[in-house]
Amino acid sequence: MATYRIRPCARLSGEITVHSAKNAVLPLMCGALLTRETVTIEQIPALTDVKTLTDILRDCGVLMHADQAEKLLTMTADAPRSPRREDLLSRMRASVLVMGPLLARTGYARVALPGGCAIGQRPIDLHLKGMEALGAHVEQTPGFVTLRGKLRGGNVYLDFPSVGATENILMAAALAQGTTRIENAAKEPEIADLCDFLTQMGAHISGGGTSTILIEGRETLHGCRYRPIPDRIEAGTLLCAAAMTEGSVLLRGVRPEHMRAVLYKLGESGVTLRESAAGLRLSGRATQPLQVRTLAYPGFPTDMQAPMMALALSLRGTSVFLETIFENRFMHAREMVRMGASIRIEDRIALVSGGHPLGGTSVTSTDLRGGA
Repeated sequence: MATYRIRPCARLSGEITVHSAKNAVLPLMCGALLTRETVTIEQIPALTDVKTLTDILRDCGVLMHADQAEKLLTMTADAPRSPRREDLLSRMRASVLVMGPLLARTGYARVALPGGCAIGQRPIDLHLKGMEALGAHVEQTPGFVTLRGKLRGGNVYLDFPSVGATENILMAAALAQGTTRIENAAKEPEIADLCDFLTQMGAHISGGGTSTILIEGRETLHGCRYRPIPDRIEAGTLLCAAAMTEGSVLLRGVRPEHMRAVLYKLGESGVTLRESAAGLRLSGRATQPLQVRTLAYPGFPTDMQAPMMALALSLRGTSVFLETIFENRFMHAREMVRMGASIRIEDRIALVSGGHPLGGTSVTSTDLRGGA
């Protein structure tokens, strides 16, 4: 377990280039299972989840080569198989994304139920419902799910616009016979990025980034070289950190159009945001308390709730946070209280009384975003 010691600073300033989005890179890596040809992903971030998924794909029989100097990841899935190491699958939720590509490519997939951050119940029933709509036979046993069958196009309606389910169904449908229609699909930029990636591999997809996606299945896909989108959550977290310290920071390589809800809330706090060819600059002082409601994209992202709450602690007055996506995503608030924060939790609402001094102490990172 990593331990970090943090000392306070007067202000944060400078320039930084935003890394590729983790939530885009992971499904792209799984998408390499859809072809026997080589897939190369550029600007791979040095993250534990990327390393874990690399090990999982190796366990699936994929030839993996990482060039750390050039930040390239090359993958060749000549004869993929279902993963065997349950210990790897249990480490991260994104491991479930091998299900759709393996089923589409080989007609069989057996995977352990995924692990990941402890931020509420995140079942995979929507993933399985989508696979059944494409003709798969699904069998669940304690800790595992097994899927069999030759996939054919079908109509899929998601009861909730799940990002992971949309990604899994997209990849499965890319090799299914016939046309697949996904209704109430997730609209996140990472979904549109996956559609662009699959299109470069030869898939026929329309509607990526909208609530209705059409996929015309192909017999085979080919390899490609692809650069993922920048990480909008990393960008938002860096902006919150700068705003807390009355800093001035320039983010390079960011796409402001992917994070409008976050930028609006930062603007409401009082900081100045300027977009230019050089990047996105934040400056000025945050003074106004916030009202934040998490929603599916293009609403305010649940992954930005914890960093924005940290900013709210520096703002005089009461900020209100309503978490509508996950039922257990205020665990970081308990750790903030240990530092002297005044936070009251009422079901899915957090009332944050800001502007009070905080003190250093030992805290635990309950999940990735809460730790940030």
